[in-house]
Amino acid sequence: MTDTDNGAQAAAAGATPSEPQNKVTMRILTQFVRDLSFENVLAQRGTGGEVQPDVNVTVNLDPKKRQPDHQYEVGIKLSVRSKNSGTEDTLFMLEVDYVGVFHIEGVPDDQLHPFLLIECPRMIFPFLRRIVSDVTRDGGFPPLNIDNIDFVQLYRNELTRRQAETASAVPNPSEQIPN
Repeated sequence: MTDTDNGAQAAAAGATPSEPQNKVTMRILTQFVRDLSFENVLAQRGTGGEVQPDVNVTVNLDPKKRQPDHQYEVGIKLSVRSKNSGTEDTLFMLEVDYVGVFHIEGVPDDQLHPFLLIECPRMIFPFLRRIVSDVTRDGGFPPLNIDNIDFVQLYRNELTRRQAETASAVPNPSEQIPN
């Protein structure tokens, strides 16, 4: 490849030939279960009969900078509650905090926050999904196969929520009472 080819590729990517492009690198250094709790309420109560589960899943993300340079920890906190849709009795509860430790370089500072809350959870979610399936199966229920999570939409929803929260906290000048 010639220097002109490099210049054409850089121009196509939106950079000038003399402008170096940052290469984004990401490695998963480790991933682990920080905390896991499963409670089979149905078995503890000893109730039987017709059960129509209604499953509610909540997701929280927790990114943190680690001490070594370029290392970040991203936790996915998943809470699953299953109730009998007929009686509203709890069938089981599952809470898991699953963490991935990443080495990330080349991501601009203004893009690091969305990268940590979108790309990193997307990489470790399949492993968390498998854990949830195994735990619910081993806990006496059919395996719970959680649908894929759209982390981009989750991030956008959180931004919208924060903007609305900030807007409601700022007083409207037209609503102020004159002295």
